[in-house]
Amino acid sequence: MCGIVGYIGRADAASVLINGLRRLEYRGYDSAGMAVMDEGRMVVVKAPGKVAALNERARARWPDGSFNRAASGIAHTRWATHGPPTEANAHPHLDNSGGIALVHNGIIENYRALRSRLEGKGHVFHSDTDTEVLSHLIGDCHQGDLFQAVCDALHQVEGTYGIAVMAVAEPGRIIAARCGSPIVIGIGDGETIIASDAAAIIAHTRQVIYLNDRDVAVVTADAVNIRDLDNVPVDREVARLAFDSSAAEKGGFEHFMLKEIHEQPDALRNAIRGRLDFHLGTAVLSGMGTSPRDLAEINRVVLLGCGTSLHAGLVGEYAFEDLADVHAEVQQAAEFRYRNPILGPRDMVVAISQSGETADTLAAVRESGQKGAFVMGLCNVVGSTIARETGRGVFLHAGPEISVASTKAFTCQVAVLLMMALKLGRGRRLSRDEGMRLAREIESIPELVAATILQNDHIAEVAARYAHHEHAFFIGRGPLYPVALEGALKLKEISYLHAEGYHAAELKHGPIALLEQGTPVVAMANAVPGQDKTLGNIEECRARGARIIGVVTAGDSRVVGLVDDAIEVPACHPLVATVPSVVALQLLAYHIARHRGCEIDQPRNLAKSVTVE
Repeated sequence: MCGIVGYIGRADAASVLINGLRRLEYRGYDSAGMAVMDEGRMVVVKAPGKVAALNERARARWPDGSFNRAASGIAHTRWATHGPPTEANAHPHLDNSGGIALVHNGIIENYRALRSRLEGKGHVFHSDTDTEVLSHLIGDCHQGDLFQAVCDALHQVEGTYGIAVMAVAEPGRIIAARCGSPIVIGIGDGETIIASDAAAIIAHTRQVIYLNDRDVAVVTADAVNIRDLDNVPVDREVARLAFDSSAAEKGGFEHFMLKEIHEQPDALRNAIRGRLDFHLGTAVLSGMGTSPRDLAEINRVVLLGCGTSLHAGLVGEYAFEDLADVHAEVQQAAEFRYRNPILGPRDMVVAISQSGETADTLAAVRESGQKGAFVMGLCNVVGSTIARETGRGVFLHAGPEISVASTKAFTCQVAVLLMMALKLGRGRRLSRDEGMRLAREIESIPELVAATILQNDHIAEVAARYAHHEHAFFIGRGPLYPVALEGALKLKEISYLHAEGYHAAELKHGPIALLEQGTPVVAMANAVPGQDKTLGNIEECRARGARIIGVVTAGDSRVVGLVDDAIEVPACHPLVATVPSVVALQLLAYHIARHRGCEIDQPRNLAKSVTVE
């Protein structure tokens, strides 16, 4: 959620920090701040609102142009949890002496007890945050060695953290640590960069080290020394980032979201390439680490996710049951570990997370492992915590996703889940011929999506007719039901228009009472099993004055005549149809939000990677 950047080296630290924060703006935030070492002094500048406001304040703080003389500093974009988005609550926070500065992602769960104890020792607090308590605690533990003070303080906290800390007394180093919130360290030539996300690092270096939980790193311009909380040295491999800084540019598109919608054919090709065996009619997913015998012994598939990833899992549920004849169920990851789930060694748990850092999903992964399940990750970010902790799974290869509202990651998740279900099905009940046909259908997904994107201008015209509404319903059946849920979520996320997704049969069991003259209903009316029932539901809505936007199979004139506006997608297998159909809804949501003048890439109150519970 929040963004961390730290820098120590030969360049102008303040400029590096500001540019790094700009590359993390997509994560979602409501205030920003930085602390730099300026000729032996700790200088802190903070501002509510955007990084641009912080930049203006920083330059005003150094009107003589000396803004660019500091060689080290830490910076932060905050997504408010404890206290509103004010300057006082923005990071960095100082200790009681003012000589130690801290930026922090995560939640300190026992901060109230720690604060009470520190106040009893004379500490004076200036914010509502849990983070300021941690900065004071480190200061209270400081006896001349910042590394040891950080370790001593972290031994006393309960919760999650990704932190960067620096002290006036030790200007040549920054201390970084993590537990449940990601920290990555970039190793450059005479400079080192600390960040919560590699997007802030890639402009400087591709050589990175990912910290594990309970790692504490002493960072200088020329070295990274990593130990655990008990001061025991640990080795962490140096990895290489696979994408370059151009991936974080708009490339001529008005918004990142529109760019990423248009990137989906290529992203899907990358997700599918080399993973289909057309001779055997199966999928080649070596990262799953499963033999045919392993697959044959799986008794149940449990799919975990939150938000968009949860909706991808719902499509996967249909795929696993239809193709592999295995019981599948989707669980909301935030609830999973609190409900004492029943799991065993014949259960395959698939944790779905674009970032691989979603706190709720990570907690569910750990609970699944404790209960002896066969756990794998489905992530987009190589080196992410879920990918490393599961040790098996499938990467999406969708490329960086900058817009907060997920698009290409979702469609790649669905494509990969279809391939996983195909692989499992071929090991159980699916014939070779059936597998070959489905493999060809999966192979065609990028072209199906490209054909749907060609409808962009038409979808923009449809969106213009509905952008003034404040309520909308989405309905679908079978695997298109989660597509309806995802379409409603996209519309809510970026246009702030109230939208609800329902199974088409559920609309008449209560929600139909909300239909009024002109209420938009988006119906997944594709030519798939159950279409006739959906058409009946459309008639029920029309009878109450609703206006119907139909997602229909190309050439299906019967359905086109029943809806007020039709968006056509190519004919394909019912499971495969979920992908081009959701792309149509992504474009619909995008253009409605554009007509409403919304901030599409950074919707209010939202964050890209939800790293707190």
